[in-house]
Amino acid sequence: MHLRLISWFFIILNFMEYIGSQNASRGRRQRRMHPNVSQGCQGGCATCSDYNGCLSCKPKLFFVLERIGMKQIGVCLSSCPSGYYGTRYPDINKCTKCKADCDTCFNKNFCTKCKSGFYLHLGKCLDNCPEGLEANNHTMECVSIVHCEASEWSPWSPCTKKGKTCGFKRGTETRVREIIQHPSAKGNLCPPTSETRRCTVQRKKCQKGERAGLTGSLTSNERRNIHNPT
Repeated sequence: MHLRLISWFFIILNFMEYIGSQNASRGRRQRRMHPNVSQGCQGGCATCSDYNGCLSCKPKLFFVLERIGMKQIGVCLSSCPSGYYGTRYPDINKCTKCKADCDTCFNKNFCTKCKSGFYLHLGKCLDNCPEGLEANNHTMECVSIVHCEASEWSPWSPCTKKGKTCGFKRGTETRVREIIQHPSAKGNLCPPTSETRRCTVQRKKCQKGERAGLTGSLTSNERRNIHNPT
């Protein structure tokens, strides 16, 4: 009975030594594959090294390489910085740099803002806008050309002469319209907003106050015509 117990004791002891040697060997292999790899990382890193920063990120975070002088280190961020777009893969979420002429982008083929000197059109950054479009230097986008639009003409005003509506036979009348859409840089210019033409009316006598205001600025012949209408 005692011999059987002693045999079982040595069997268990040998098994535990075998398990320990296997774990030690696995640890040596990992250290050979990833020198200076640490599991106790800061800033969202899942694994990291003293020299390269983050090597992998915690779930939902994006991995991106940042340049510090001549050195690049890995960092883990909740969203990609300006000039990068994020892509999620089964094993890693990665930030990738936008194209050289693109300041911000949705993916590698679609820019949302261009760098200085380029104009945005349908997700692309262009030196010059396509035919039928013009460059908006405020938004740095290619936009449709806008032509001037004017309202309909107003009715003709009453026939007047020197601000009066009496004491004359021939005067002028005016009509106006409003600009309802101003043109863009390449759009058609706006037309005149007022027109004046000669008019003829049946002469009528002015009231006393109107005559005094009118005749003060008229010649002697014009005053004689007002007082002696034909």
